[in-house]
Amino acid sequence: MESDSFTNPNGSPNHKVDEEENPKASNPKPKVVVIMGATGSGKSRLAIDLASQFPIEIINADSMQVYEGLDVLTNKVPIHDQKGVPHHLLGTISPRVEFTAKDFRDFVIPLISDIISRNHLPVIVGGTNYYIQALVSRFLLDESLGDTDDKCLDETYGDKEPHIQLASEQDNISYSYKSLKAIDPVAANRIHPNDHRKISQYLQLYTSSGVLPSKYLQKTTEQNWGDADNLRYNCCFICVDASVPVIDRYVDQRVDQMVNSGLLQEVYEIFNPDAVYTRGLRQAIGVREFEDFLRVYLSQGLAVTSVEKLKENMNTILSTSGENPLKQLLQDAVDRVKLNTRRLVRRQKRRLNRLQTLFGWNIHYVDATKCLSCFTEESWTANVVKPSIQIIKAHLEKDIKCDFDARNDIKGLKLMERDLWTQHICKACGNKVLRGAYEWEQHKQGRSHRKRVCRLRKSGISGLDE
Repeated sequence: MESDSFTNPNGSPNHKVDEEENPKASNPKPKVVVIMGATGSGKSRLAIDLASQFPIEIINADSMQVYEGLDVLTNKVPIHDQKGVPHHLLGTISPRVEFTAKDFRDFVIPLISDIISRNHLPVIVGGTNYYIQALVSRFLLDESLGDTDDKCLDETYGDKEPHIQLASEQDNISYSYKSLKAIDPVAANRIHPNDHRKISQYLQLYTSSGVLPSKYLQKTTEQNWGDADNLRYNCCFICVDASVPVIDRYVDQRVDQMVNSGLLQEVYEIFNPDAVYTRGLRQAIGVREFEDFLRVYLSQGLAVTSVEKLKENMNTILSTSGENPLKQLLQDAVDRVKLNTRRLVRRQKRRLNRLQTLFGWNIHYVDATKCLSCFTEESWTANVVKPSIQIIKAHLEKDIKCDFDARNDIKGLKLMERDLWTQHICKACGNKVLRGAYEWEQHKQGRSHRKRVCRLRKSGISGLDE
């Protein structure tokens, strides 16, 4: 490990910045590396490969990989593939609780300080952008809420990180979308009716402060929440990117591999017909999709007592010729996992684009398209690892100042002027709801929207938005 190339982000004596040239160098923001990207793009692999050049410790920022269990389904990096690199928050949270963005932030901030005190470089890795944004931004929706003492560490011994257990909340208010809409219809229009996490946060904010969430958030937005100049850390953002068609094919192949590696056995072990799929680990893509199949499977008296027997039964079902309702249900479930994962890829890409265009985050993109199409170590090293090493070295050796105001002027997206709350409805796309001017403009520029508008105009339908 070539640790001599590392510049201590905490500004200790081996810091290479001359304090006389840079007065702020005596008390700089801690430097961290953040590796982002869509699911399946190779973020974890890159982070581990960086350990050959820097003394790093990895902090997992995947909202499903933080939970204990479902290692195949959540695609956790196995111990033997971690190559001795310390990993934090990887499979350490109880699957029965919800680990929120605030929980992530509150746990990781002191962890980063500990890593830097060891003269190591914190590397945040994950595709859960709201985790990352909560950590590096100085404001979080529920930051103003009263601190609770409902967290405790279940002390364990050995090398594994302490298992974190969060007690469930006991609240008197009914956290429903209907309640939020009655209190603050403007805020309700900004979120999906099934976004229970956000609904809960908005109502907690209202009950604790008496301030309407829409008013509170608009005020904090005007104070440049999330703006690159106001981040908690000096961040080096790297996005492992690839073309959507290539990621789609890779995702489909990976799901098939996960099924062969025991994905269904994991889901079977936690299956509960009365389960709630909006909290904890059960939110993961690949759990709910198998519900219909498992209900029918168990109703036929096919329950098994061993993983080996279940795998044998699955192979028998899949190899059955002719029409078989169970086989069709199983195949439909696998197809839904693939579809929902592909949709997740698109959401993650859109959110990354917003962080760059709306908040001015200086995200460095490295292209992994060739590597995912036909993986070779040489291609991966040349196209992903080496460019990332150069980006990080440049970040550690000097403070890179970007003109974010100029970028926002060019984009026409000054933070204080953007519309985050107006709801737009696209009639051409089946009354699809878009929230905010930026999302609306992006939707109108999309190929599918323009095709639908053109087709409807040819049919003689007028009054459609361009």
